[in-house]
Amino acid sequence: MAFDFNAVSAPFRMQPGMRRLAPGTTQLTPILPGQQVFSEKLEVLRLHPGQALLTSPGFDSGPALAALFQQGATEHPQAWRVAPDGSVHALHLGWSVQGDQATSMDNDAPQEIGDCLAALPPEWRTTALFCLAFAEDFAVICGDTSIIPWLAVCLPSHWAPEEKIGRHFAEVHAPVADNHLLITASDHLARLVTGTDRWQRQVWTLTRHPSLHAHPARLDAADWPAEADADQLAAQAWLRTEHQTFIPLASPRQAVFTIHVEVRPLALAITEPAQARRLHDALETMTASVLAYRSLTTARDRLLSWLHARSMEGAG
Repeated sequence: MAFDFNAVSAPFRMQPGMRRLAPGTTQLTPILPGQQVFSEKLEVLRLHPGQALLTSPGFDSGPALAALFQQGATEHPQAWRVAPDGSVHALHLGWSVQGDQATSMDNDAPQEIGDCLAALPPEWRTTALFCLAFAEDFAVICGDTSIIPWLAVCLPSHWAPEEKIGRHFAEVHAPVADNHLLITASDHLARLVTGTDRWQRQVWTLTRHPSLHAHPARLDAADWPAEADADQLAAQAWLRTEHQTFIPLASPRQAVFTIHVEVRPLALAITEPAQARRLHDALETMTASVLAYRSLTTARDRLLSWLHARSMEGAG
């Protein structure tokens, strides 16, 4: 879905920002080979599956996967089907998994998908096929313990999934700058999203990295170019957004957390002056610790100058 600039507020605060999902709102987005999100997910599952597919010892992911797979089949029957025998079929990709065996459904099915699935541990093949079928990444949160015992995250936003598995929701957000509101609300949020209602939130940042996959071990650590002026810097800036939703389970008290990451050139993401004004005012009110956490310290003033100019277009 398109990023809602109403999620950008000033003064900027690190806060949950939860909103109820309207009944019938889709939570999953089918993708196809050739799209950036598909290519980046496939590369991660081929080269770094141990940093993307993670579970706590002894955790039973069966109920969460059943709910997630059914969500995909209900929302997008042309893309995903769950058969009575438990096999799953990514109809738009041409691959299925029955038991632990991946099988192509037609001669045109991309072989790279089958090769990727075959190289994975058998117990992860259905999950990996689902990850390649949809744009979202996924996590499970337990409402009673606030623990995150299961992750299928190919496109993390500057965090390492292997460092978060099995940890309390508050621990997961401990490194976040100005995290007081997130930490103090962590147990309440875990109970909220594992209740009967469905919730969503949208988060954003400005970045110099155009890739969707932003694991810290594979990001260029170079700072924003010091010699670039405001226009040059903005031409290298990207608006990174996440649309996050929660799929609650009837039992046990868990929810599947969906994360849809998108990255757009900043100059193209802004389509009207009011959007530039919202980003300007939010960036202007970020604390020094948030700017440092988001690697925006050296870019702040130049981005503010550019955003101010964009916000004034058409005025007068």
